[in-house]
Amino acid sequence: MRITPLSLFAPVLFAIGAMSPALAQLAPSAEWAAEVESRYQVSIDTPYISQGGAELAMDIYSRRDVTTPQPTLVFFHGGFWVAGSKDAQMLALLPWLEMGWNVVNVGYRLGGTAPAPAALVDAFCALRFVGTEAARFNIDTSRIVVSGQSAGGHLALSMGMIPDTEGFSAGCPEGTTPKVAAVINWFGVTDVQDVIEGTNAQPNAARWFAGVNDARALAQQVSPMRYVKNDLPPILTIQGDADPIVPYAQGVALHRALATTNVRNQLLTIPGGGHGRFTGDQRKLIYTTIQEFLMESGFTFF
Repeated sequence: MRITPLSLFAPVLFAIGAMSPALAQLAPSAEWAAEVESRYQVSIDTPYISQGGAELAMDIYSRRDVTTPQPTLVFFHGGFWVAGSKDAQMLALLPWLEMGWNVVNVGYRLGGTAPAPAALVDAFCALRFVGTEAARFNIDTSRIVVSGQSAGGHLALSMGMIPDTEGFSAGCPEGTTPKVAAVINWFGVTDVQDVIEGTNAQPNAARWFAGVNDARALAQQVSPMRYVKNDLPPILTIQGDADPIVPYAQGVALHRALATTNVRNQLLTIPGGGHGRFTGDQRKLIYTTIQEFLMESGFTFF
């Protein structure tokens, strides 16, 4: 069989190309979206503990296209501990999936079901579950970053700052709670007493303590500001300076307190920013800052 040189067909191919519409091209984000399903194993509503007759669950997005344990984000939703749901957080998780990280999206008991400190207890139990099941989900326990927004920011800060000796993890299943490698705090509550009965009191925040004996003492015990000390993990706080819900002053106070320690920390102020709902340009700045902060803290991205 004789093989005809492709060069002989060049004029014909050119003519066909000139008559045909241009081939469609995917944007880089669309290319990533087309590939992401093959990269991740998705485990929705994975139970991690039963508390008060309720089975608590988390969603786990774990890389299945690699063989080595991966850096992992553990995320807590907001809602002043009495509202919100993990099921509404997907858009907040997408940038981390695009960066190639495992992601754990945690559900916890809300105040209407169980008052303070239930949500905090659940967060500690979720973190312990992540450590216990690390091999199952390809998680690198030395590279766990905790994050959350508003009340979720408070829970993330608590995971990195409140020691086990406070007893909040005492009722969790047996296991070892992994050490948090970094905290990404989105406008989280740092002074709980202030938002339940202080000058910045919020009705929803107060609902978390409904029926609690000596709410003031407990609010102080669950406030991250109480636990500022040396040797905490790196902490990045993101907050708008016009936040009407969680005072910007709380983020500033945490940053200033940490600045007196050896803890790597940064406050990213969003000028004119409110309680989240940042613009696209602001979010680009935020995620660029997150990547830079984590890389400077020893993390790598693929």
